[in-house]
Amino acid sequence: MVSSSHEALHRIFQKDPGLFSRAARNLGVAFPPPLSSSELSTDLTETQPLERRVDTLLRLETEDGSFLLAVESQGEPDSRKPASWAYYLSYVYAKYRVPPVLLVVCADRGTAAWAARQVDIGPRQWPSLTLRPLVLGPDDLPVIDSPAEAARDIPLTVLSAALHRRDPDAGAILNALAKALKGLSADDGDTADTFIELTEQGLGATPAADLRRHLMAVDLSFFQSQTAQKLRAEGRAEGRAKDILLLLEHRGVEVTEEDRERIVGCGDLDVLGLWFTRAITATSVAEVFASDGETGLAG
Repeated sequence: MVSSSHEALHRIFQKDPGLFSRAARNLGVAFPPPLSSSELSTDLTETQPLERRVDTLLRLETEDGSFLLAVESQGEPDSRKPASWAYYLSYVYAKYRVPPVLLVVCADRGTAAWAARQVDIGPRQWPSLTLRPLVLGPDDLPVIDSPAEAARDIPLTVLSAALHRRDPDAGAILNALAKALKGLSADDGDTADTFIELTEQGLGATPAADLRRHLMAVDLSFFQSQTAQKLRAEGRAEGRAKDILLLLEHRGVEVTEEDRERIVGCGDLDVLGLWFTRAITATSVAEVFASDGETGLAG
């Protein structure tokens, strides 16, 4: 299953294709900034019943000419991926006749080290194809903890937050990003909302995600009402979920880890309210989750 954090690590390049050339400088590779860009179909399926789909595929036009940027978000090592990546590059080159570049974005250091390996495809005596992806991991992107620096390049700061989400520096990055987004919201609320969403997705289920909610809850006035209402609803849902768990614990009702995740992961206040009412008298979590009376409600 594709996670939200997976999506954020490649969607950010759709939002700002120029981010690639700025981020690649940290890898010691100089790509000119794009003069224009266009999104291409990510479907690399052939007529045979085998679906192959790259995460993001962009055609970038620069002063040095055109190239295709294939962005893959990789969460963990996968021995099947090098062959798939080689296929992607060969396919898009054959289809578009434009030189391709593969960028693999990893929020995990071990995965980044794995992905950065050169892979020779073919016999040892004469490899016919060599795969050399560019890899962006936590150690390849700087910690952006200055509000002024964050404001100068918000997409790069969002990517920095996503890649450093498990690091002690995550709080400083998010603090700088929150201040930068406040300034952006005053000029372009829709764009600010997009980067807020990408930040939320990029942080995944990490402590940094909780810190982000706290920072944004301090001053919601600069966000558009829809975003503010969403964040307030998140806070109310989180509080109600904690109340349910506390009540069940106080009453001695056993709660498994799966049950806990279901309760905490529910963002529907109506469902949580129903569960809370049932928890007052329930002798088991099964009674809390009983289907009777839940018609029309999503758990």
